[in-house]
Amino acid sequence: MKTSPDFKHALAQLPLIAILRGIEPEQALPIGQVLVDAGWCILEVPLNSPKPLQSIAALRARLAHCVIGAGTVMDAQQVRDVHSAGGHLIVSPHFDPLVVAQAKRLGMLVLPGVATPSEAFAALRGQADGLKIFPAEMIQPTVLKAWCAVLPPNTPLFPVGGIKPDNMAAYRQAGATGFGIGSALFKPGMSVAQIEQQAVRFQQAWAASS
Repeated sequence: MKTSPDFKHALAQLPLIAILRGIEPEQALPIGQVLVDAGWCILEVPLNSPKPLQSIAALRARLAHCVIGAGTVMDAQQVRDVHSAGGHLIVSPHFDPLVVAQAKRLGMLVLPGVATPSEAFAALRGQADGLKIFPAEMIQPTVLKAWCAVLPPNTPLFPVGGIKPDNMAAYRQAGATGFGIGSALFKPGMSVAQIEQQAVRFQQAWAASS
């Protein structure tokens, strides 16, 4: 399996995915640097952000040691576009076998969204590198724990949706590998100082959740 050489290191460093929905290209580098300074090293720009490919290219050029990619990837052409921009992570809200297959053909990491065990097993059969558990508000820690009893051991699992510093420990104890953090970390209009404060809060919550 061809994957980014940075992914295992990134997960060991801090397995939190920064979901930068709505970020503008001119914000990408200052915000990306603030996140890196706080220990984050997996950055996702959803494709329904303004000029997302420009942001991905800018982040990839400056933060080459980080895992950089796109979220809200809906079809195979978008996978190719992200690859051309230098991204090497594909995250989707759903499981589409064509999206997963295209990402793997290009040697990219891919985390499809799943909400049922059937979707989870289908995505893993398609060679997904891990699973986005979405929406996490619907899949509580007790449910995730039940999934972990039947999924292949050590499957990377990333709950996304409604994740806060105070509920991370319960998900981690249930089997979560890491988390995707969206509007609680970044949303348009937040200052760099506010983003830095939230980044540190989540980093500290992860460290305390073990």
